[in-house]
Amino acid sequence: MASFYSPWTLAFFFLGLTTMIIGRTTGARYSTPVFQPSQWELAHATFYGDETASETMGGACGYGNLFQNGYGTDTAALSTVLFNNGYACGTCYEIQCAQSPHCFSGASSTTITATNVCPPNWSQDSNNGGWCNPPRVHFDMSKPAFMKIADWTAGIIPVMYRRVPCARPDGLRFTFQGNGYWVLVYVMNVGGGGDVAGMWVKGSKTDWISMSHNWGASYQAFASLGGQALSFKLISKTTKETIFAWNVAPSNWNAGLTYKSDVNFH
Repeated sequence: MASFYSPWTLAFFFLGLTTMIIGRTTGARYSTPVFQPSQWELAHATFYGDETASETMGGACGYGNLFQNGYGTDTAALSTVLFNNGYACGTCYEIQCAQSPHCFSGASSTTITATNVCPPNWSQDSNNGGWCNPPRVHFDMSKPAFMKIADWTAGIIPVMYRRVPCARPDGLRFTFQGNGYWVLVYVMNVGGGGDVAGMWVKGSKTDWISMSHNWGASYQAFASLGGQALSFKLISKTTKETIFAWNVAPSNWNAGLTYKSDVNFH
């Protein structure tokens, strides 16, 4: 099923294509994780794009090329009720087809990551095409993810879903935009709850500076940070864990590059 996506999508797609990853040694400190899978609830699911999932690249969360950045094809766009202005970016959901003749026999469930928003379509009724209109809880899945649980010819299916922890091998990734006086950072490959509630940056010559939420999975700071090595502090919205990623980017950091930390949320 087709959906209408944020105008940011193409920009983030090209950002992902030009990204390179640079590894750095970092340290971390964790608090006790408390996140457990939620209760099962009822929703509906459609799909967008084709079997290649090429149309899912980019998206409102700002993850760029989902293949390069670890998300693959097991992704979905969330209706605005779930998307929560981007704070749900990176969250993981277990989804199973429910009580439909189109459900695959023996197919239990699949787990997806939220990478995009499925905005309202007010020109269509909520029960006839406007699947992502509030207050509907809806998942517009990539076609490969949808085909793991149901026959794609169904178009739309009832599903049961629940929030689950995100298993993210490898460390956090920070994609930089901006300049020496303003830095915008996209946070990717977040484990545990998968989400970020707050973020701070520390230059090698500064104290911790609070970053404001821009959109999706991006945070920004209006500060003179050029020529400084950068560290980050993050708090998970779901688990309330705090993580410190030290010396993520070297003093000669550049916009358009992705810097990798060896730490992650549980």
